[in-house]
Amino acid sequence: MTLVCAGEAFEDLIFIGLDHLPALGEEVKTDRFASTLGGGAVITAVEAARLGMKTALVSALSDAAVARLRNERLAITNLRKHGEPHAITAALSTGPDRAFVTYNGVNAHLEDRLARALKADRRKLRADRRRLKADHIHFCFFPHDCARWTRILARLRVAGATTSWDFGWNEPLTGDRGLTGLVDALDFVFVNEHEAKLYTGTDTLAGAAAAWRARAAITIIKLGHAGAVWLAPDRDVHVEAPLVKTVVDTTGAGDSFNAGFLVAWLRGKSPEACLAAGNRAGAASTRRPGGV
Repeated sequence: MTLVCAGEAFEDLIFIGLDHLPALGEEVKTDRFASTLGGGAVITAVEAARLGMKTALVSALSDAAVARLRNERLAITNLRKHGEPHAITAALSTGPDRAFVTYNGVNAHLEDRLARALKADRRKLRADRRRLKADHIHFCFFPHDCARWTRILARLRVAGATTSWDFGWNEPLTGDRGLTGLVDALDFVFVNEHEAKLYTGTDTLAGAAAAWRARAAITIIKLGHAGAVWLAPDRDVHVEAPLVKTVVDTTGAGDSFNAGFLVAWLRGKSPEACLAAGNRAGAASTRRPGGV
């Protein structure tokens, strides 16, 4: 099986162990800092490869990121052109909470390049000068035109590939009338508790769950320390998360969860086992700074 992760990449500058997030005009200092790679596609791909899955990454990467990721045994399709600036994110982390500032760089041009690179009609892509057949494609970015991606997903389904998406927190997406069609074209959609309410326009988790349960895709709601829920029209499954005694940084925990879940699912595991695998990967991610 080949898992392909497609989406944004960032150089992550993580300020760790802050007592609190700074107010306007305030400077907060820390003796703990990490510089690493980030972005949902990168984190999920690295974690999946470490779990033994044959994995490919399609993104826009700096030269340093490509060199680093080759050590993770990933097949890489780099969509950044020579001289283009890579994206950078500064993360301020108190441990259980965090805030971000991002310079988008080449990611402003990434969506169109992803659509062309995926060769949706043949579910194949070029990576390391090879052609890789994608059994499952996991998307990690904000789609600016849901109808366009719904058509791409339909062609991927005809070609035999399954798909999933983690939209992250993107309020403008709620105004796209094509969002429900896009979700219905997927096999899985991953959201956290806040995103689950945002994209359904509901105020409670119960209300959001009812709305997601009506969709064709299986919805996975990540609940942090409370575990995760599998929502489908025919059943709900909830699995508790393992206890983490000391949380260092939660950056990338949700993307690590996605990797653990998808690797288990691609190996034919039950919903309970998939959720448990995702919970373990997400929990382990919080014990060190950064997503990878």
